[in-house]
Order: sequence, then structure tokens, then C-alpha cells
Amino acid sequence: MGLTASVLAIDAGNSKTDVAVVGEDGTVLATARGGGFQPPRVGVEAAMDGLAVPVAEAFEAAGVTSVSHVSACLANADLPVEERELTAAVAARGWGDSAVVRNDTFALLRAGVDTPLGVAVVCGAGMNCVGMTPDGRTARFPAIGRISGDWGGGWGLSEEALWFAARAEDGRGDPTDLARTLPAHFGLPTMYALIEAIHLERIAPARRHELTPVLFETASSGDAVARSIVDHLADEVLAMVTVALRRLDLLASPVPVVLGGSVLAARHPLLDTGIRERLAAVAPLAMAHVVTERPVLGAALLGLDHVGAGAEVLERTRGFYTSPAGV
Repeated sequence: MGLTASVLAIDAGNSKTDVAVVGEDGTVLATARGGGFQPPRVGVEAAMDGLAVPVAEAFEAAGVTSVSHVSACLANADLPVEERELTAAVAARGWGDSAVVRNDTFALLRAGVDTPLGVAVVCGAGMNCVGMTPDGRTARFPAIGRISGDWGGGWGLSEEALWFAARAEDGRGDPTDLARTLPAHFGLPTMYALIEAIHLERIAPARRHELTPVLFETASSGDAVARSIVDHLADEVLAMVTVALRRLDLLASPVPVVLGGSVLAARHPLLDTGIRERLAAVAPLAMAHVVTERPVLGAALLGLDHVGAGAEVLERTRGFYTSPAGV
């Protein structure tokens, strides 16, 4: 019979996976990092095979062969049916006596709160929002694109910026400096040249995310069109947060609102101030703050919540990720 630990925490995003093995006293016994988790692209079993690599590394480093509970916060677990499928897939691996799979946004939320209470918005390549209360109630969105009413994130921002800039250059839209700053980022003279380069994939599709900082810089310089795009994102963040708070009966409560992901963590002044001002108008007791700790901390804390860990145990785990050793 092998040695066991308390929790296996997994935070798996589209581009990388973080794993941690946590002991009964909250000590982080080992960590490991792996590649992205993309079951829609490679299939569930292949994605699980990829996940198994950092899990095996962490188990070996911790000197354990299993845990009491697996807390997995996974990208692409956007719908309850996907969570159930992935929970079954995780449980089948035999890593722990029990397993719970959640969308990876829940990891961000739990990393940013002292108890499982609050709302979180993650805005990186895409955007999502979740909320939870200690009694187990949750609020969430499908967040699978325009078909589910969603817009935002770095990809949405870059596409919107390109749309306005293209129309400005050919005369269909209002003038904007984006028609100059976007192509200039790639060393090109015009939007037509940029459109051609993107269409013919002389510029890799993944490089579109580089245009998001250009958009914010152009907005900060006073460009009205660029600023309207930033304002649109602030409106979308507020809409998600407001609905989540309302569903959980928290609009009039002093509740944390956690902001994370590369776009929000950058704290662009126009966006950050815009979100806080809008939030204060509809939920004056809500407290917004940006979380920069690794979301795997949240997955670990959710796992410790599940096994009934006390405050001292939770604080020991949090301390690992808020100290230089855990960064």
C-alpha cells in the first residue's frame, strides 16, 4: 500500500497546467507544470494522458502514490455536462479516493477569497465569470463565444480593434489612430497590408493577441474609438458580475469581486478604473481586487474545503503561494 497525501490540486488552462500535492497539515509537498489542456482539440483521453504527466511528476516528488481527494479546475469544462464527463475521466485515473472537476475560473475565485464566497471574472484570451457561496450555490455562464452571448478577452479586443481600424481606413467608419498603430506594431504601413498579412497567415493567428496592448496604449492617448472598445469591455465585466451577484442574492452584500487573467491583471488604468466605478454604482458594498497568485492555489483550497480542513491548514497552503518560494 502506497503513501497518501490529502489533496491533489490541478489547474489546467489552454496553454499550461499546474499541479500541487498538499499534505494533511496544508504543506505543499510537491508541484509540477505541464502543457495545456484542450480536450475539444485532442479528445478527452489524450488530454487526460497529457495531464497525467505532471501528476506523476508531482506524486514522485512528494513520495506519494495517491491522495484523499482530487480537486481539478480545468479549462474547457464550460458546461455541467462537460464537468461530469471530465470528473468521470479524472476519477478513472485512480489518483484519489474522490474527485471534483470545476471550470478553471473557480480556481481564480477561490485563490482570491478567504472563504468560498464571492464572484470572479477572468479575462485572458477569452472571458468568463463565476460566483459561489459557502452553502454550495454557484453562478456561472457558458462562456463558449458569441453563440452563448459572450464577448471579451484579448481575442475579442483584438478583433474589435481590427474591425474599427479597417473601417476607418476605407471610409466606412469613424477615424481612429488604430488604423495607424495596429499595422505599425507589425512594421506595416496600412491596415490593408495588415489585413492581407493576417489573411494569408504571414502573421500567425496567435500573434493577434499582441494587438491588445496596442489598443490600450491608443485608448490612453485619447483616441475615442479605442476608448469605446475599452469601455465596452468594462461594460461586459460589469454585466457578468451584476448577474452573478443577483443570482446569488449578493448585490447588497460586502462581497469580494476577484479580477484575474492577463488583461485584468495588467491593471490598465482606463479599464481598471472603469470597472471599479461601474461596480460601485450597482453594488456599492462589493470589493474588487486583482489576484496575481497562481490559480492552482485556488484548486488546492477548494480541495481542502472538501476534506474539511481548518483555517490553519488553509493558511499554510496559501502562505506557500504568497511567499517567494511559491512563486
